[in-house]
Amino acid sequence: MFSWLFSSPLAPGTPAPDFSLADDSGRTVTLSALRGKRVVLVFYPGDDTPGCTRQLCQFRDNWSAARAAGVEVFGVNPGNARSHGKFRDKFHFPFPLLVDSGQKVAALYHANGFIVKRTVYGIGADGVIKFARRGMPSPSEVLQQT
Repeated sequence: MFSWLFSSPLAPGTPAPDFSLADDSGRTVTLSALRGKRVVLVFYPGDDTPGCTRQLCQFRDNWSAARAAGVEVFGVNPGNARSHGKFRDKFHFPFPLLVDSGQKVAALYHANGFIVKRTVYGIGADGVIKFARRGMPSPSEVLQQT
């Protein structure tokens, strides 16, 4: 009953669960379609909140390193596309924010709960999780291990 409260992130070496979600622009992002690319998923509790803004701005500020490494970055949150679009525009995020209605994908990645658990995953080009950590790991640490 309370497994979501005490869950740990999926372990590195685990195949990343596939999903399809709409982004803030209405485009569908499917993880399996990104096979061959490295992917970072940043599960965050809320749009335009201090901690989430700081975390996503860190990825924005390290965007050139992510692009140079060929990494696709996505924020994931249950908020709606309109809220995500405003948040993205306000802070000039160069990466999409995915709409995870009902925290369905968060549940697959053990990031669901009363509010989304701040969790970052790095997924290798082979579709296997290379990095998984709660909190706000630095983008450079995530990119090095993904």
